[in-house]
Amino acid sequence: LLLFPHFKEDEQFRRLISYNTTAVHIPTDIYEGSTIVLNELNWTDALEAVFRKNKEEDPTLLWQVFGSATGLARYFPASPWMDSRKTPNKIDLYDVRHRLSPRPLSLQVSGSVSGLTLKLIHTSVNEMLETLSDDDYVNVVYFNDKAVKAACFQNLVQANVRNKRFLKDAVRNISAKGITNYKGGFELAFEQLSSLNVTQGRALCNKIIMLFTDGGEERAQEIFQKYNADKKVRIFTFSVGQHNYDKGPIQWMACTNKGYYYEIPSIGAIRINTQEYLDVLGRPMVKANNKAKQVQWTNVYQDALVLRYYIMLCFGLIPLFLDCFFSQRPQNQLILGVMAIDVSLDDIKRLTPRFTFGPNGYYFAIDPNGYVLLHPNLCPKNPKFQEPVTLDFLDAELEDEIKVEIRTNMINGETGHRTVHTLVKSQDERYIDRSERSYTYAPVKGTDYSLALVLPVYSLHYIHTTIGDTITQAKCKYLFFSSHREYCKDLKPSKNNTEFLMDFNEYIDRKTPNNPLCENGVLARFVATDGGITRIYPKSAGLDWTEDPETYESSFYKRSLDNDIYIFTPTPYQEDTNSKSIVSWNCNVVLVVWLWWLIAVVGVKLDISTWMTNFINATLKMNHVDCVILDDGGFLVMANRDEYIGQIGQFFGMIDPILMVNLVNMSLFTLNKTYDYQSVCDPKRESKGSAAGLRSVYVPTIADILNVGWLASAANVHGVFYVHNPYFAGSLTICLFVCVRVCCARACVLHLCVRSVCSTADTDDEIPDMSKESCITEQTQYFYDNEEKSFRGTLDCENCSRMFHAEKLWKTNLVFVIADAKLTCMSCDHKPLIQAEQPSEGPDPCEMAEKPRFRKGPDACFDNNERVGHVIILSSSVFKNGNRQI
Repeated sequence: LLLFPHFKEDEQFRRLISYNTTAVHIPTDIYEGSTIVLNELNWTDALEAVFRKNKEEDPTLLWQVFGSATGLARYFPASPWMDSRKTPNKIDLYDVRHRLSPRPLSLQVSGSVSGLTLKLIHTSVNEMLETLSDDDYVNVVYFNDKAVKAACFQNLVQANVRNKRFLKDAVRNISAKGITNYKGGFELAFEQLSSLNVTQGRALCNKIIMLFTDGGEERAQEIFQKYNADKKVRIFTFSVGQHNYDKGPIQWMACTNKGYYYEIPSIGAIRINTQEYLDVLGRPMVKANNKAKQVQWTNVYQDALVLRYYIMLCFGLIPLFLDCFFSQRPQNQLILGVMAIDVSLDDIKRLTPRFTFGPNGYYFAIDPNGYVLLHPNLCPKNPKFQEPVTLDFLDAELEDEIKVEIRTNMINGETGHRTVHTLVKSQDERYIDRSERSYTYAPVKGTDYSLALVLPVYSLHYIHTTIGDTITQAKCKYLFFSSHREYCKDLKPSKNNTEFLMDFNEYIDRKTPNNPLCENGVLARFVATDGGITRIYPKSAGLDWTEDPETYESSFYKRSLDNDIYIFTPTPYQEDTNSKSIVSWNCNVVLVVWLWWLIAVVGVKLDISTWMTNFINATLKMNHVDCVILDDGGFLVMANRDEYIGQIGQFFGMIDPILMVNLVNMSLFTLNKTYDYQSVCDPKRESKGSAAGLRSVYVPTIADILNVGWLASAANVHGVFYVHNPYFAGSLTICLFVCVRVCCARACVLHLCVRSVCSTADTDDEIPDMSKESCITEQTQYFYDNEEKSFRGTLDCENCSRMFHAEKLWKTNLVFVIADAKLTCMSCDHKPLIQAEQPSEGPDPCEMAEKPRFRKGPDACFDNNERVGHVIILSSSVFKNGNRQI
């Protein structure tokens, strides 16, 4: 009898849900009818009652998940599993074991490696890199007749997203030549593991070397005797490809050095066999028992529960162990899996009094790696981003020495307070202001997070009021007195009231916009309040109002609070629009017993056409000079040329690059380049003529053809397969190692933390963002960084020169620039200065690796246990043996 659950739309999950049962996901590359899977389906069925009881006791719970070491995932409540990722033929490649589990990368390509075997090794290494977490350290070396580092990293580097991506690119560019020299490769690998730059300040835990090869005769015994006599470094070896070479030497390497030997005959075996080493590393943790059963929190993940909606998730997880004391067999000392729940960041945010902190006040938390949680600048742009969101605090804000110190103190779990004069990037990321911020931080009990509250000086106090009958309170039964002031100086008093009233009415008409003579170009007047209310006059102007009605998210509102001047901002430049305006604003201050509080921003919206006409007339329409007004970000506000009216709001470096360069050189403007590590870009497409690597003819075998489907699916998932000639031939004699220092307990535990069962469970509709890939973008902001008011200089070109003079306008963010016209000296050719966001390679990973940021690894380390049995010889091959041989 088959029972089908009844699904219905749920408001909490915003998708089809059934609370009557649990659901199970089994990876595609695991045989669902195997004895192990059937056994786990049977005993994990009892979790349904536990999950349901948990939900009754705490209705706010979202997903509850058990992730098994075999790849089975049981989750509650049940929901249809529909993989919407663009894999060929909709192949479901989700595997619960791939979520945040550490993976080392290693490659060895010996002299007899064929084209397909080389591809298998490359893919295996990429799979290994993906399993490494931020608590691991890694480097890749390859060798033929001599050992060489694959990338520019001189030592082990943190296995963060950027470093792993850089290593993947380096591995992809390796070519094959020469002869195999195991001694040189292992010697360099051991030197990497003993590097002092890596060991200082970090947990000394599991040390691993992984070798990928197709086999060889050399055992490198003297190297192991020299560097690993105490067996503190584990050696894992992988025989890659289908061949008849002697596997004895590489089996001996693994067994002699407390490691593991695997076979990867084809692409389908990669995903399973590249994570089996975790069973070995997990055995000491099993024996540690209760000491190892600690709740751990993962990095932040981003999930799309339904189309166009996404939620940020982090997980608390507890490892489960199987330790059979009646058996001394090592295979019984295993990690069964992980129990996990997800916590929505929105739920955490709802617990905080956001509007008490003011528009520019906020809170955030960071983990021991310095990654932020709940920071307002933590906003990934791709709802299908498969990697964890790891944004460092110093990347979320504009870095300075005091913030580096604050970050270090927070990671160390200290409590403190610092007041900082710092640079602040605007909400729209176009401007930078200098302001004062107060940082107060303390550790969060029971976790490894540290929490901070950031407030500007004007938000250190807030008004606490009692809501009452405000209309009644406004009534006053006392006398009202008005002082005898001359309010209207050009209105002559008259003894005749009728004449006085007529004169007064005429005066009012003359002084207000209703008079046709009053052409001041004001489109609207507005006041925006701290309470989120914006009032606009006239009413018709509100129909075209494009600013964010939530003042706490409005760039003009937040900027004005940090400045005591009038702020003018042109409408951002767009090539396809002719609607231009300028917004000017200032803020109001309420004084209450020597404490001050900013409550509102008042401003006007100006008609650019009218103001440009007045400006052109005021400059006498001189053709031999350029007169422009720029704001403090270098954006064009006004000019004396009709052709510039369509470029209002454009960055001046795109209009007159050479003049903008000189304004920067004269220190009128200072530039600051910032990187956004959360961006998405269109995939890079290389031309067919840009193939890299060795070009040769290769005739695929039947086995190659049969593996085409898996090759395609793996290429889609990992994004690291080749757009160049996929096959190599000739004498391929490269040996590539990955030297991995797996630090702390996270390397020992199979982190089966589920990213979210809904990360791939969505509708089958095509999602445009899926075609994009994560990338780094850069943007340059310009700002005033000195108190000088006047600047002048000369632009020297090949056969002409241009004089210029710039003057900052008092009590505003504007600067007036007059210069010899651009048309009078066309030999000053300079490429445009790009201020807008654009794709970038980001900071040099090699330079960053030389000066890594401070981090703190976990205190616990499970690297060895005397009660753990050792492996004699282990071979794993899904295609040859249906189960592991132990």
